[in-house]
Amino acid sequence: MMKQVLLVFIGGGLGSALRFLISKNLNQVSSIPLGTLLVNFSGSLLIGLILGLGLKQEMLSPNTTLLLATGFCGGFTTFSAFSFENQALLKAGDYVNFGIYSAGSIFLGIAAVLIGMWLSRIF
Repeated sequence: MMKQVLLVFIGGGLGSALRFLISKNLNQVSSIPLGTLLVNFSGSLLIGLILGLGLKQEMLSPNTTLLLATGFCGGFTTFSAFSFENQALLKAGDYVNFGIYSAGSIFLGIAAVLIGMWLSRIF
């Protein structure tokens, strides 16, 4: 278990550092946060490749998949996990839960940020 935690920790740190560098450099280029857009897209593409290779073709060991998918992609962008989970719901034909999960994640996420900002004024 400790080895798995360490793999997630290392991958997450590397992913987070890379996200920071990309966003810091590209978000200043335009009024649209291009760095974040690039990170979300590339992280979603990467988690699809990793999980496809790791789960379907068994080309990656479970520890390598944990390091790259949970660790790196999780640190790089949580949007990648969100995208993969939505893909799984669509693939299963579960359109109702896809809609609930997608809309709920977006609206609840934005609401949580607004509530958090409001709460920060109290403290």
